[in-house]
Amino acid sequence: MKFLIFGAFALLLALSPLFAQQPSDPQKPDQAAKPATAPPSDESATEALAKAAQNPVASMISFPLQNNTAFGVGPYNRDQNVLNIQPVIPIKISENWNLITRTILPVIWQPNPAQPTQGWFGFGDLNPSFFFSPSKPSKLIWGLGPTFLVPTATAQELGQGKFGMGPAVVALTTPGHWVIGVLANNIWSVAGPEGRPAVNQMLVQYFINYNMKKGWYLTTAPILTANWEASSSNVWNVPFGGGLGRIMKLGNQPMNFSAQFYGNAVHPPGASPWGLRLQVQLLFPKISKQEEKELLEKKLEQLNQQPAQK
Repeated sequence: MKFLIFGAFALLLALSPLFAQQPSDPQKPDQAAKPATAPPSDESATEALAKAAQNPVASMISFPLQNNTAFGVGPYNRDQNVLNIQPVIPIKISENWNLITRTILPVIWQPNPAQPTQGWFGFGDLNPSFFFSPSKPSKLIWGLGPTFLVPTATAQELGQGKFGMGPAVVALTTPGHWVIGVLANNIWSVAGPEGRPAVNQMLVQYFINYNMKKGWYLTTAPILTANWEASSSNVWNVPFGGGLGRIMKLGNQPMNFSAQFYGNAVHPPGASPWGLRLQVQLLFPKISKQEEKELLEKKLEQLNQQPAQK
Protein backbone atom coordinates (compact mmCIF):
# COMPACT_ATOMS: atom_id res chain seq x y z
CA MET A 1 0.00 0.00 0.00
CA LYS A 2 2.78 2.45 0.92
CA PHE A 3 4.38 2.03 -2.52
CA LEU A 4 1.11 3.14 -4.13
CA ILE A 5 1.10 6.21 -1.88
CA PHE A 6 4.71 7.02 -2.80
CA GLY A 7 4.03 6.52 -6.53
CA ALA A 8 0.92 8.69 -6.54
CA PHE A 9 2.67 11.44 -4.61
CA ALA A 10 5.70 11.39 -6.92
CA LEU A 11 3.45 11.55 -9.99
CA LEU A 12 1.49 14.53 -8.65
CA LEU A 13 4.68 16.37 -7.74
CA ALA A 14 6.18 15.70 -11.17
CA LEU A 15 3.05 16.91 -12.95
CA SER A 16 2.57 19.92 -10.69
CA PRO A 17 3.48 22.48 -13.41
CA LEU A 18 0.55 21.19 -15.48
CA PHE A 19 -1.91 21.79 -12.64
CA ALA A 20 -0.45 24.99 -11.26
CA GLN A 21 -2.62 28.05 -11.48
CA GLN A 22 -1.99 29.98 -14.69
CA PRO A 23 -1.28 33.72 -14.65
CA SER A 24 -4.35 35.88 -14.85
CA ASP A 25 -5.32 37.43 -18.15
CA PRO A 26 -3.78 40.83 -18.98
CA GLN A 27 -5.93 43.76 -17.99
CA LYS A 28 -8.20 45.27 -20.54
CA PRO A 29 -7.44 48.91 -21.46
CA ASP A 30 -10.44 50.27 -19.56
CA GLN A 31 -9.49 48.22 -16.49
CA ALA A 32 -5.87 49.37 -16.55
CA ALA A 33 -6.99 53.01 -16.62
CA LYS A 34 -8.87 52.69 -13.32
CA PRO A 35 -7.09 54.36 -10.39
CA ALA A 36 -8.24 51.71 -7.93
CA THR A 37 -5.56 49.92 -5.93
CA ALA A 38 -4.35 46.78 -7.67
CA PRO A 39 -5.15 43.46 -5.96
CA PRO A 40 -2.29 41.36 -4.56
CA SER A 41 -0.34 39.51 -7.22
CA ASP A 42 -0.70 35.75 -7.67
CA GLU A 43 2.87 35.37 -6.40
CA SER A 44 2.24 37.23 -3.13
CA ALA A 45 -1.10 35.45 -2.62
CA THR A 46 0.61 32.07 -3.09
CA GLU A 47 3.33 32.95 -0.59
CA ALA A 48 0.73 34.10 1.93
CA LEU A 49 -1.06 30.76 1.51
CA ALA A 50 2.25 28.90 1.90
CA LYS A 51 2.97 30.73 5.16
CA ALA A 52 -0.49 29.85 6.46
CA ALA A 53 0.01 26.19 5.49
CA GLN A 54 3.35 26.17 7.35
CA ASN A 55 1.85 27.81 10.47
CA PRO A 56 0.54 25.22 12.98
CA VAL A 57 -1.90 27.74 14.48
CA ALA A 58 -3.07 29.54 11.33
CA SER A 59 -6.72 30.54 11.21
CA MET A 60 -7.33 28.21 8.27
CA ILE A 61 -8.94 24.80 7.99
CA SER A 62 -6.57 22.23 6.52
CA PHE A 63 -6.49 18.47 6.14
CA PRO A 64 -2.97 17.03 6.01
CA LEU A 65 -2.24 13.40 5.17
CA GLN A 66 1.33 12.76 6.27
CA ASN A 67 3.02 9.44 5.45
CA ASN A 68 6.17 8.55 7.41
CA THR A 69 8.26 5.53 6.45
CA ALA A 70 11.06 4.36 8.74
CA PHE A 71 13.58 2.13 6.98
CA GLY A 72 15.88 -0.54 8.37
CA VAL A 73 14.06 -1.50 11.58
CA GLY A 74 15.56 -4.42 13.50
CA PRO A 75 17.98 -7.14 12.40
CA TYR A 76 15.87 -7.94 9.31
CA ASN A 77 15.86 -4.29 8.11
CA ARG A 78 12.07 -4.09 8.10
CA ASP A 79 10.12 -0.94 7.12
CA GLN A 80 7.60 0.71 9.43
CA ASN A 81 4.89 2.91 7.90
CA VAL A 82 2.72 5.47 9.69
CA LEU A 83 0.04 7.47 7.84
CA ASN A 84 -1.03 10.39 10.04
CA ILE A 85 -4.52 11.73 9.40
CA GLN A 86 -4.34 15.15 11.06
CA PRO A 87 -7.13 17.69 10.43
CA VAL A 88 -6.60 21.23 11.71
CA ILE A 89 -9.72 23.25 12.57
CA PRO A 90 -9.62 26.82 13.95
CA ILE A 91 -12.51 28.08 16.09
CA LYS A 92 -12.99 31.77 16.88
CA ILE A 93 -13.95 31.86 20.56
CA SER A 94 -13.80 35.63 21.09
CA GLU A 95 -12.75 38.86 19.43
CA ASN A 96 -9.15 38.34 20.54
CA TRP A 97 -8.69 34.57 20.75
CA ASN A 98 -8.82 31.52 18.49
CA LEU A 99 -8.87 27.88 19.52
CA ILE A 100 -6.90 25.73 17.08
CA THR A 101 -7.66 22.00 17.22
CA ARG A 102 -4.99 19.66 15.82
CA THR A 103 -5.84 15.95 15.92
CA ILE A 104 -3.53 13.14 14.82
CA LEU A 105 -4.93 9.67 14.07
CA PRO A 106 -2.14 7.31 12.94
CA VAL A 107 -2.72 4.33 10.64
CA ILE A 108 0.24 2.04 11.31
CA TRP A 109 2.04 -0.87 9.72
CA GLN A 110 4.31 -2.12 12.51
CA PRO A 111 6.69 -4.93 11.51
CA ASN A 112 7.75 -7.52 14.03
CA PRO A 113 11.49 -6.76 14.24
CA ALA A 114 12.24 -10.33 15.35
CA GLN A 115 10.59 -11.87 12.26
CA PRO A 116 11.28 -11.37 8.52
CA THR A 117 7.60 -11.08 7.50
CA GLN A 118 5.10 -10.88 10.39
CA GLY A 119 3.66 -7.59 11.67
CA TRP A 120 0.56 -5.64 12.74
CA PHE A 121 -1.66 -3.18 10.89
CA GLY A 122 -4.32 -0.85 12.28
CA PHE A 123 -5.00 2.41 14.12
CA GLY A 124 -2.61 3.81 16.71
CA ASP A 125 -3.36 6.05 19.69
CA LEU A 126 -5.23 9.29 19.05
CA ASN A 127 -3.38 12.55 19.84
CA PRO A 128 -5.62 15.66 19.95
CA SER A 129 -4.11 19.04 20.83
CA PHE A 130 -5.84 22.35 21.57
CA PHE A 131 -3.99 25.65 21.15
CA PHE A 132 -5.31 28.97 22.42
CA SER A 133 -3.80 31.62 20.15
CA PRO A 134 -4.27 35.41 19.81
CA SER A 135 -6.37 36.24 16.75
CA LYS A 136 -4.69 39.60 16.07
CA PRO A 137 -1.52 39.36 13.95
CA SER A 138 1.87 40.19 15.46
CA LYS A 139 5.55 39.53 14.74
CA LEU A 140 5.55 36.59 17.18
CA ILE A 141 2.75 34.08 16.60
CA TRP A 142 2.13 31.66 19.45
CA GLY A 143 -0.28 29.16 20.89
CA LEU A 144 -0.58 27.30 24.20
CA GLY A 145 -2.85 24.54 25.44
CA PRO A 146 -3.28 20.89 26.42
CA THR A 147 -2.47 17.78 24.42
CA PHE A 148 -3.86 14.31 25.08
CA LEU A 149 -3.01 10.67 24.44
CA VAL A 150 -6.11 8.54 23.92
CA PRO A 151 -5.66 4.71 23.79
CA THR A 152 -7.47 3.95 20.52
CA ALA A 153 -4.93 1.44 19.12
CA THR A 154 -6.47 -1.63 17.52
CA ALA A 155 -3.58 -3.87 18.62
CA GLN A 156 -1.37 -3.81 21.71
CA GLU A 157 1.73 -3.44 19.55
CA LEU A 158 0.34 -0.27 17.89
CA GLY A 159 -0.22 1.86 20.99
CA GLN A 160 0.79 2.53 24.56
CA GLY A 161 -2.47 1.50 26.24
CA LYS A 162 -2.55 4.54 28.50
CA PHE A 163 -4.54 7.75 28.72
CA GLY A 164 -2.18 10.70 28.99
CA MET A 165 -2.08 14.47 28.94
CA GLY A 166 0.35 17.37 29.13
CA PRO A 167 1.14 20.90 27.93
CA ALA A 168 1.76 21.89 24.31
CA VAL A 169 3.22 25.12 22.98
CA VAL A 170 4.03 26.56 19.55
CA ALA A 171 5.82 29.79 18.61
CA LEU A 172 6.88 31.11 15.21
CA THR A 173 7.76 34.18 13.19
CA THR A 174 7.46 34.92 9.46
CA PRO A 175 10.11 37.46 8.37
CA GLY A 176 10.34 38.01 4.62
CA HIS A 177 10.14 34.69 2.76
CA TRP A 178 10.82 32.69 5.94
CA VAL A 179 8.65 30.75 8.39
CA ILE A 180 10.66 29.79 11.48
CA GLY A 181 9.31 28.23 14.64
CA VAL A 182 9.08 25.38 17.11
CA LEU A 183 6.33 23.12 18.48
CA ALA A 184 6.80 21.14 21.70
CA ASN A 185 4.82 19.00 24.11
CA ASN A 186 5.29 16.53 26.95
CA ILE A 187 2.78 13.83 27.82
CA TRP A 188 2.46 11.89 31.07
CA SER A 189 0.15 8.90 31.52
CA VAL A 190 -2.61 9.43 34.10
CA ALA A 191 -4.72 6.28 33.68
CA GLY A 192 -4.64 2.86 32.08
CA PRO A 193 -3.78 -0.80 32.73
CA GLU A 194 -1.09 -1.32 35.36
CA GLY A 195 0.54 -3.93 33.16
CA ARG A 196 1.47 -1.36 30.52
CA PRO A 197 4.55 0.87 31.00
CA ALA A 198 4.06 4.42 32.24
CA VAL A 199 4.25 7.19 29.65
CA ASN A 200 6.53 10.21 30.03
CA GLN A 201 7.55 11.41 26.59
CA MET A 202 8.56 14.70 24.97
CA LEU A 203 8.23 15.83 21.37
CA VAL A 204 10.03 18.85 19.89
CA GLN A 205 9.64 19.85 16.24
CA TYR A 206 11.48 22.89 14.95
CA PHE A 207 10.60 24.03 11.44
CA ILE A 208 12.37 26.31 8.98
CA ASN A 209 10.75 27.07 5.63
CA TYR A 210 12.00 29.32 2.83
CA ASN A 211 9.35 30.22 0.26
CA MET A 212 10.39 30.72 -3.37
CA LYS A 213 8.63 31.61 -6.61
CA LYS A 214 5.69 29.71 -8.13
CA GLY A 215 4.73 28.16 -4.79
CA TRP A 216 7.95 26.17 -4.27
CA TYR A 217 9.62 26.11 -0.86
CA LEU A 218 12.53 24.51 0.97
CA THR A 219 11.75 22.96 4.33
CA THR A 220 13.21 21.21 7.32
CA ALA A 221 10.93 20.06 10.14
CA PRO A 222 12.54 17.16 12.04
CA ILE A 223 10.66 15.63 14.99
CA LEU A 224 12.88 15.04 18.02
CA THR A 225 11.49 12.67 20.64
CA ALA A 226 12.59 11.66 24.14
CA ASN A 227 11.21 8.73 26.14
CA TRP A 228 12.08 9.68 29.74
CA GLU A 229 11.02 6.24 31.00
CA ALA A 230 13.59 4.42 28.84
CA SER A 231 17.17 3.50 29.71
CA SER A 232 19.84 6.08 28.89
CA SER A 233 20.73 4.54 25.50
CA ASN A 234 17.07 4.46 24.41
CA VAL A 235 15.88 7.95 25.37
CA TRP A 236 16.52 10.09 22.28
CA ASN A 237 15.63 9.99 18.60
CA VAL A 238 17.26 12.97 16.84
CA PRO A 239 16.78 13.31 13.05
CA PHE A 240 18.38 15.78 10.64
CA GLY A 241 17.34 16.50 7.08
CA GLY A 242 14.78 18.32 4.98
CA GLY A 243 13.17 18.50 1.60
CA LEU A 244 11.11 20.37 -0.96
CA GLY A 245 7.46 21.33 -1.24
CA ARG A 246 5.01 23.23 -3.38
CA ILE A 247 1.73 25.10 -2.96
CA MET A 248 -0.47 24.68 -6.02
CA LYS A 249 -4.03 24.13 -7.18
CA LEU A 250 -5.70 20.99 -8.47
CA GLY A 251 -8.68 22.53 -10.21
CA ASN A 252 -9.94 25.08 -7.68
CA GLN A 253 -8.58 23.21 -4.65
CA PRO A 254 -5.42 24.68 -3.05
CA MET A 255 -2.98 21.91 -2.10
CA ASN A 256 0.35 21.59 -0.33
CA PHE A 257 2.74 18.80 -1.40
CA SER A 258 6.08 18.05 0.22
CA ALA A 259 8.74 15.33 0.34
CA GLN A 260 11.46 15.16 3.01
CA PHE A 261 14.29 12.78 3.92
CA TYR A 262 15.73 12.45 7.42
CA GLY A 263 18.67 10.59 8.90
CA ASN A 264 18.60 9.78 12.61
CA ALA A 265 21.88 10.99 14.13
CA VAL A 266 20.81 9.51 17.48
CA HIS A 267 18.34 6.64 17.85
CA PRO A 268 17.68 3.65 20.13
CA PRO A 269 19.44 0.39 19.19
CA GLY A 270 17.47 -1.47 16.52
CA ALA A 271 15.42 1.58 15.57
CA SER A 272 15.35 3.08 12.08
CA PRO A 273 18.48 4.98 10.96
CA TRP A 274 16.63 7.03 8.33
CA GLY A 275 13.18 7.79 6.98
CA LEU A 276 11.01 9.42 4.33
CA ARG A 277 8.11 11.82 4.94
CA LEU A 278 5.54 12.54 2.22
CA GLN A 279 2.65 14.93 2.77
CA VAL A 280 -0.46 15.95 0.88
CA GLN A 281 -2.42 18.76 2.54
CA LEU A 282 -5.79 20.10 1.46
CA LEU A 283 -6.11 23.82 2.22
CA PHE A 284 -9.35 25.71 2.80
CA PRO A 285 -8.41 29.41 3.08
CA LYS A 286 -10.99 32.06 3.83
CA ILE A 287 -11.92 33.98 0.69
CA SER A 288 -12.91 37.63 0.46
CA LYS A 289 -16.22 38.83 -0.95
CA GLN A 290 -14.40 40.02 -4.09
CA GLU A 291 -12.82 36.59 -4.59
CA GLU A 292 -16.19 34.93 -4.01
CA LYS A 293 -17.75 37.23 -6.62
CA GLU A 294 -15.01 36.41 -9.14
CA LEU A 295 -15.50 32.66 -8.58
CA LEU A 296 -19.26 32.98 -9.14
CA GLU A 297 -18.69 35.02 -12.31
CA LYS A 298 -16.29 32.38 -13.63
CA LYS A 299 -18.80 29.62 -12.90
CA LEU A 300 -21.55 31.54 -14.70
CA GLU A 301 -19.26 32.12 -17.68
CA GLN A 302 -18.52 28.38 -17.85
CA LEU A 303 -22.24 27.56 -17.69
CA ASN A 304 -23.00 30.05 -20.48
CA GLN A 305 -20.36 28.49 -22.70
CA GLN A 306 -21.66 24.92 -22.31
CA PRO A 307 -24.55 25.13 -24.90
CA ALA A 308 -22.16 26.49 -27.54
CA GLN A 309 -19.95 23.42 -27.15
CA LYS A 310 -22.76 20.96 -27.99
